Amino acid sequence: MIAWYIEYEYWVAAVQLVLAMLGMGAGLQIADFKKVAMQPKAATIGLLMQLIVVPLIALGFIMLTNLPPGMVIGIAIVASIPGGTVSNIFTFMARGNVPLSISITALTSVACLVTTPMILDFLISDYMTDSFVMPATKVAIEIGLCLLLPLGLGMAFLKRFPHYAERFSNLCVKGSLAGIGMIVIGSLGAGRLNFANASGDDIAVLCGFILSLSLVGIWLTKGFGLASEDNRAIEMEVVVRNINLGFLLKVSLFPIVAGESNPVADMALFSMLLYGAWQLAMGIFLIFWRRRQPMSTVVKPMN
Repeated sequence: MIAWYIEYEYWVAAVQLVLAMLGMGAGLQIADFKKVAMQPKAATIGLLMQLIVVPLIALGFIMLTNLPPGMVIGIAIVASIPGGTVSNIFTFMARGNVPLSISITALTSVACLVTTPMILDFLISDYMTDSFVMPATKVAIEIGLCLLLPLGLGMAFLKRFPHYAERFSNLCVKGSLAGIGMIVIGSLGAGRLNFANASGDDIAVLCGFILSLSLVGIWLTKGFGLASEDNRAIEMEVVVRNINLGFLLKVSLFPIVAGESNPVADMALFSMLLYGAWQLAMGIFLIFWRRRQPMSTVVKPMN
């Protein structure tokens, strides 16, 4: 099992991402995107948070701490990827603006075709070997084939078979979760996820980065005078990242070589899995917290 996983790790990561995006697309319609034009302020703030604020927070942690290269790369990957499909579900459960959440997720997913290679190159070029060249074209192609194409196919399925779309979406999401399970089990079996390889101080700094994104997502949006439902959608988009895409990028940046270990790649994967666990916990906390608060209120800008 472990040997099989090591040999086909890239395809496991690719398939689980494709399934996740098919599931998301099967719940999207063209009308959802048109709603962005009806609320440009909230959508613009959400995009700026995703594409500028989050990478700047990552840059601050990279520059002001002494993290090992693998953890730096893991943080950079998290900062470069868009919000995940789970953010839309969490927004719904937290009584947030679901159309806004879906629109931001979709728009950042399209934008990451260009922004992800740029952000990665900006954040981690100094931490790679001199011979390393950012595979920007390869990353862009993978995002197009594994993110945008299945998203469009899922939307086409919804339009053509509306009565079966929900069941199809659920099956795809379950398949994606199974793929993530295979990644975790395969990585554990191969000895890549070992807490002993990271110091307590490094893990504390990584947790600080994760907590910073959570706090930014919760508090910074309050300064823009948005309705509470819009704030909830944006904070979920900031906290809940598309870790599925992160797995694929990690494999793309560090292809597996049979019989050879790569501590840097293993630490990057460790960092993303730790973030993935945290974002689920934080998302559940936000759901219960937000459901206890009143809705349809507009937050006054901070002085």
